[in-house]
Parts: sequence; structure tokens; C-alpha cells
Amino acid sequence: MTLRDQLVAIRACSDAVEWVGTRTIEQAWAECERGDWMLWLAGRIDIDRKLLVSAACACAEPALAFVRAGEDRPRLAIEVARAWCVGTATLDDVRAADAAADAAAYAAYAAAYAAADAAAADAAAYEKRAWQVKRLRRYIKAPEVRT
Repeated sequence: MTLRDQLVAIRACSDAVEWVGTRTIEQAWAECERGDWMLWLAGRIDIDRKLLVSAACACAEPALAFVRAGEDRPRLAIEVARAWCVGTATLDDVRAADAAADAAAYAAYAAAYAAADAAAADAAAYEKRAWQVKRLRRYIKAPEVRT
């Protein structure tokens, strides 16, 4: 079964399936510029959850620079997730921190949406994607996809 077939079987988005084409998992992992696709895939296959959470935290942390001063919920959520990875927080702790971070994100959404400049956001997103991909590859080697 090809990687493309496997992605279809696990219901990957059509853009990802089309992009993969005839690439092997090793080729796709080395060439992909979409950290969100890579995290999605890693979350649906046999990747150690704590490794996956550590990688997700590493990708999310730089976004804290865009959180308004005094808003600690997103940072605390990352800290609690990392604590879970090393066994010093429970899943209930993680869920509570996640809910708080979601509330903060929702509250900031309207202001961010109104203030965003589309061209600047697109350029920043591309730059961040490249950075996230590089960081993901440091944490997770090309995984084996099984359906």
C-alpha cells in the first residue's frame, strides 16, 4: 500500500493526499513544509504520545510572543503539557490548562482577526511553517504509517 493510499484510509485532507502523490513516507517527511499536516499524521499513527506532545509544545511556544502581556493561560498550558510529558502533571491538569488556553484564544480571536494584515500574516505563516517543520523533524523521524 502506498503512502497516498494510507493517507486516504486514515482520512487525510485532500490537499495532503494530492501533495504526497508518489512520495514515500521518508520523502514526504523530509520535504513537507506543513507542520500542521505533520502533527496531524503523527497524531494518528503509532508515535509515542509524550514525544508528540513535546513536539507540539516546541512548535506552539514561539507563538507566545504574540500573546498580550499578562495573558498567562497559553504559556501555562504549554508548561502543564510539558510537565505531563515528564510525569509531573496529570491528564486532568492538562485538560484544565487546555480549556483555559482555549478560552484565552477565543477571547483574543476577535481582536486578532480585526488587526491582522493578510499579506503580513501569510508571509509570517510561511516562515513559521518552515521553522515548525524543522523543529518537528528534530523531534520525530519519518514515521511508519500503518492502517
